Amino acid sequence: MAISMLMLLLFLFMAMSTAVILQNPDFESPPTNITLNTTNRLLLQNGINKIPGWSFSGTVWYITAGPNISLPGNGHGVQLGQDGKINQTFKVGDNDYVYVLSFTLASESKECSNNTVSVNVSTSARSKVFSLERHYGKEMWESHAFYFESWDDGKGFINLEIQGVSLQNETNIICRPVVDTFIIKEIGPSRLYSGNLLVNGGFEVGPAFLKSSKEGILLDEEPEQIESPLQQWSIIGTVKYIHSVHYYVPEGNAAIEIVSNEPSGIITLRKLSKGTDYTLEFIMGDANDSCVGDLILQAQVGKTNQNFTLQSKGTGSAQNQSLNFKADANLISISFTSINQGQRSDGVLCGPVIDNVVLSSNSSPTDSNPKLSSDFLSVFFIVLMMLLC
Repeated sequence: MAISMLMLLLFLFMAMSTAVILQNPDFESPPTNITLNTTNRLLLQNGINKIPGWSFSGTVWYITAGPNISLPGNGHGVQLGQDGKINQTFKVGDNDYVYVLSFTLASESKECSNNTVSVNVSTSARSKVFSLERHYGKEMWESHAFYFESWDDGKGFINLEIQGVSLQNETNIICRPVVDTFIIKEIGPSRLYSGNLLVNGGFEVGPAFLKSSKEGILLDEEPEQIESPLQQWSIIGTVKYIHSVHYYVPEGNAAIEIVSNEPSGIITLRKLSKGTDYTLEFIMGDANDSCVGDLILQAQVGKTNQNFTLQSKGTGSAQNQSLNFKADANLISISFTSINQGQRSDGVLCGPVIDNVVLSSNSSPTDSNPKLSSDFLSVFFIVLMMLLC
């Protein structure tokens, strides 16, 4: 009971660390000096009717959702022409935080071919192209996540820019990208807690979920673990970050569903003692999203690998799994990849859920109910004082 209360307080603390930094992040404040006309769903931006909080260049439309396009929130977004871009500059605090952006990408037509609806998201430090894949959910929009760090310009400002990717063969306006609902989450330094040699083994530290979205957040290929929106885990292919509000999550608030139809999964690196025996424990399940059939997951630690099979009825289930191994090097990669492709009856791709990954050494007795680290207790008392004040 005490540990459950501590976990709850930790989640409250994590929620309080999420800062709404952007102005008008969901475009629900309409362009200035206009009266919205429900019969005109597209409003071309110019120097007079700017969208509050945002600057733009090129061809940009303020769009209202209609019969051919649905959007999260209250149904407004921005459509980017072939040369269109929007940006917003915001201030960050003087801390060691990094940032993860959650946002929505959509198009007006299901007839647009895969990967033709794309945007480039960038800051001064890095950029990444995101494409609408269309087979990871039943909506006409998807949510993605982008990691970035604060750029030290001496003033603590970051310029976030979203630009439509130019496609020479695509001239139809309805296939131009629509963006909506931007949320930025501040994430503090990674931490280890006693009883687990892995950072973020429960996947609780990741992008912010969109309140209006039931589809989870797609995490795209990210080979660099330090630049991943999922703290300390690299992304292979595409996986889905799922929320306990809308999916079956074995433990805590979040988990990973491996959904890509290409080799996909997650991987992390960890320094271990060569020749020492270790145990890797994790929970494998299905997300309660009608993913029926045998789901096969491969866990690999260094040169040791093992396949695990879950006979899924698609209604939410979980199995505890474990893998014993001897470290064959001082730096070991730990990965989870899906062996077969799951698919729902409606064509949406799905796969096994992975959660609560725990790595422990067998060289000393393992506490089945490990004590929380001093860092965790410090967080607890800080949150408790904040709640009492």
